[in-house]
Amino acid sequence: MNPVIIESLDHEGRGIAHADGKVIFIEGALTGELVTYSSYRKKNNYEQAKVGQILKQSFMRVQPKCPVFGVCGGCSMQHLDARAQVAVKQRVLEDNLQRIGKVRPEVVLPPIYGQPWGYRQRARLSVRHVLKKDKTLVGFREQNGKYVADMQHCEILTPKIASLLPLLGELNEKFTARDIIPQIEVAVGEFVDVLVLRILAALSPSDEVLIREFADKHSVQFWTQTKGPETVAPFYPLDAPKLSYSLPEFGITMPFAPTEFTQVNSDMNRLMISRAMRLLAPQAGERIADFFCGLGNFTLPIARSGAQVLGVEGSDALVKRARQNAEYNGLAANTTFQMMNLFEMDEAVLAKSGRFDKWLVDPPRDGAIELMKSISDETAPGRIVYVSCNPATLARDAEVLVHVKGYKLKSAGVMNMFPQTSHVESIAVFALE
Repeated sequence: MNPVIIESLDHEGRGIAHADGKVIFIEGALTGELVTYSSYRKKNNYEQAKVGQILKQSFMRVQPKCPVFGVCGGCSMQHLDARAQVAVKQRVLEDNLQRIGKVRPEVVLPPIYGQPWGYRQRARLSVRHVLKKDKTLVGFREQNGKYVADMQHCEILTPKIASLLPLLGELNEKFTARDIIPQIEVAVGEFVDVLVLRILAALSPSDEVLIREFADKHSVQFWTQTKGPETVAPFYPLDAPKLSYSLPEFGITMPFAPTEFTQVNSDMNRLMISRAMRLLAPQAGERIADFFCGLGNFTLPIARSGAQVLGVEGSDALVKRARQNAEYNGLAANTTFQMMNLFEMDEAVLAKSGRFDKWLVDPPRDGAIELMKSISDETAPGRIVYVSCNPATLARDAEVLVHVKGYKLKSAGVMNMFPQTSHVESIAVFALE
């Protein structure tokens, strides 16, 4: 098979080349490199492959820090210089805006960087006893999704949690049954590290003793989950500090439960909120809506300005948490929270909430297309700050805002919430003129 030249990287960090009339997506290859490759999936017009020999190496290539990089599915860009990773993500954002949304920002915002390693405070770890290895593996799944990566450490998890991976495997080996805990959910707060054990069968008294001993030795708190999210409950120790994160710039502390959605990177979350507030520029007396508000991550900083804020969320549990957080921070007087299915929005439903001066929109990967389509002359805010975790749906929604609703895309840029991965977090500002 003839070598190919890598022309660019796709949104998953794979090298893109062309050969024999096909597009070849090559994992582990970088722009400008001359490589051989081995295809593992072949279709009529494209192939997916892994890099073979690197005959001409990119100056942006670095030695991956993790020994299981390329096997573990947790990271896909450790072989690319950290600054270059962000440049790739910026290009992915701009390409999506142009190709899907047919829009260009008037200003490209400078990217926001965070720590490249040891940042991840939320994770869902798989647990599996492997007969052939005669041990339990705890970690992320391999790239193929079938097996758990054999990892003794993780470079993107917080250092303490990363050091516990093999120890948790050893703990599982001591249990009465090795297959009753398939998953551990990690939630790191400022004052406590929580591990939620997904349990398929009742723990024996000896299992419970082992868990308590582990918690005491390693200063973690265990929770258990026996069925759905409603069964998540603290197990030991019961007097541990509550999970929370703080936003010092706004004098806010946010308590949360271990399975409630929070950003995985608290340092970047602070930087993201700071940028969003500067772009939104909330003022006392304004009426502002925070759509997909979650537990109030943006709502409460907006409220701190003195604006009246409506937070809208589709989860009843998160609405309750947001109300509690507003009260906890003394912001109940100028915040209101409402549960609403924002994926089934229309003009009539939106109109019931009245008109707002500004919107903050922070949807999941599916985006906010129905909300954007529902904007009318009566409800159109003067400014929309849109925080996105998926550049493709941001671009799709931007097309509606710009080409149908009459907004200008004033600015857009990336925020490196997930270093070493291909995940693109971004922020965009739309305004009426």
